[in-house]
Amino acid sequence: MTETIDLKNIKKIHFTGIKGVGMTALALCSQDLGMTVTGSDIEESFVTDKILSKRGVAWKKGFSKEHVDKETDLLIFTGAHAGEANIEVLTAVRLAIPVLSHAQALGIFAAGKYQIATCGVGGKSTTASILATVFDKSAKHPSFAVGVGNIEPLGVPGKYDSLGKDFILEADEYFASTVDRKPRFSYLNPKVVILTNLEYDHPDVYENVEAVFRAFASFVKKIPANGLLIACWDNLNVRRFLKRLSGVPYTTYGKTKGADWVLENIKDFSFSLKAKDKTIGPIKLQVPGEFNKLNASAAAIAADFSGIDTYDIKIGIQSYLGTKRRLEKIADISGIDLYDDYAHHPTEINATLKAVRSLFPKRRIIVIFQPHTYSRTRKLLEEFSSCFSFADIVIITDIYASAREAKDCQINSQIVVNKIIAKGKKIVKYLFDIQSVTRFLNENARKGDIIITMGAGDIFSWHDKIKAILKNRQ
Repeated sequence: MTETIDLKNIKKIHFTGIKGVGMTALALCSQDLGMTVTGSDIEESFVTDKILSKRGVAWKKGFSKEHVDKETDLLIFTGAHAGEANIEVLTAVRLAIPVLSHAQALGIFAAGKYQIATCGVGGKSTTASILATVFDKSAKHPSFAVGVGNIEPLGVPGKYDSLGKDFILEADEYFASTVDRKPRFSYLNPKVVILTNLEYDHPDVYENVEAVFRAFASFVKKIPANGLLIACWDNLNVRRFLKRLSGVPYTTYGKTKGADWVLENIKDFSFSLKAKDKTIGPIKLQVPGEFNKLNASAAAIAADFSGIDTYDIKIGIQSYLGTKRRLEKIADISGIDLYDDYAHHPTEINATLKAVRSLFPKRRIIVIFQPHTYSRTRKLLEEFSSCFSFADIVIITDIYASAREAKDCQINSQIVVNKIIAKGKKIVKYLFDIQSVTRFLNENARKGDIIITMGAGDIFSWHDKIKAILKNRQ
């Protein structure tokens, strides 16, 4: 099927599940190619609502055979919303309309371009966003598709530019669909791969970390001899992974001894990157956190390898202002700062809270965490119990279930709370919904607090009610 799709022949394209961050980015690429874009999704609020509205993409609520007409040239779907069994997908098949999963479609859109793919558990979206900004500011006319609500200062999470040869994208190891069990990134053919880290994630897909290693090894072995794997040496699993890897050209970066590119002269918002024969620096950032220095390092190395000069690399990184849901400041109300972050894996949570603590060493940090998926919460329970050490107050809400899984009675948020308390964290609360959270904040929040919502579910949609309760306390 994928070999027969020629994008030049596609005039009208339908996205089933268009509000997903990856789908929205690809929908914007489709518009850039002059295609008429239609879509459908559930009514629930998404971080992509604003950009879809801005671009004039009117999506239909729910899924129906009526949403797919005979003029549609291609339908793209996600693994969510029943995947291949979705009524819209079945309707397209009946009407002989070509159907592709998002993973397949992304591979086709990126085909023929110089592909730079970011992968890993945490950091891949931000690294891709920084890299897209560097290429854009260097007048390289990059195409990009990043799974975020928006990239500042680019103003979009996805773009197709026919003038440029480069395509910057995220590479995801999750299954391509409910039927297609190949990793999503298997449809890409990268020249450069950035590996931010390796952790055991998606326990509903991978049995253990060894299975994760095998999937990533299969992906990076697609890198040609004149390409490059750029890997974070600070991550223990990456070091283990590279020792087993053969036949793949790679370089490493980090603060750990033995890295090919070493971070030096590290300050709050600047650092230098030094290799044996080259230095890039000082590199100045507009975004906080040790992890963002690592993300920027990977982007700088990829840009350098791709022929962008040092001056343009530094200007591009300094121009990057952040993305939706990545340590994003939402509001400042009466001396209380509200932030939001997509972190949902223990490693990401710890890194983000460490960054917040370094920014505000003397302020009280209240984290409101919404666990994402039963499978991840149960399999990584031990890790979740110890990743909140930089927070003063930890609130755990109900688990946000994936559309791909059934409820698991062996795990719940109270179990998570009990585990965290057992590790010595004194102020930990199970507050199952927004009403209980706002009641707690009304009674306990005080001037100087940092409140940060976290999770990959819908917790970002709670902000208006949190802001309202904080304003009412004035």
